Amino acid sequence: MADTDLPLEEFPESTAVATVEGGEPKLATDLAPVFDVPVGISAVLGKASLSVAQLLKLGQGSVLELDRKVGEAIDIYVNNRLVARGEVVVVDERLGVTMTEIIKTEDTAA
Repeated sequence: MADTDLPLEEFPESTAVATVEGGEPKLATDLAPVFDVPVGISAVLGKASLSVAQLLKLGQGSVLELDRKVGEAIDIYVNNRLVARGEVVVVDERLGVTMTEIIKTEDTAA
């Protein structure tokens, strides 16, 4: 298992997550075929615009000013689509993100 791989929790057989048209409950274990589909997740702390000349001047110890304020929510993207906002947290001396808001769009609201 790579350092970036996270273990998936096992879902109990009786955990219903939705109901299909026939009225039968859809179980979380029915999603097993998609558990191994890779997705790209990005947590964006902020953005900055630089010219190439400014970029080349950056070095160790340089400070890059972002467009966000301290404590402001960060954006969480899945496959380049904004899906949530969250906060940076420290877990066992490593940075992590906790989701504080799920973004619902017209596509996902149905």
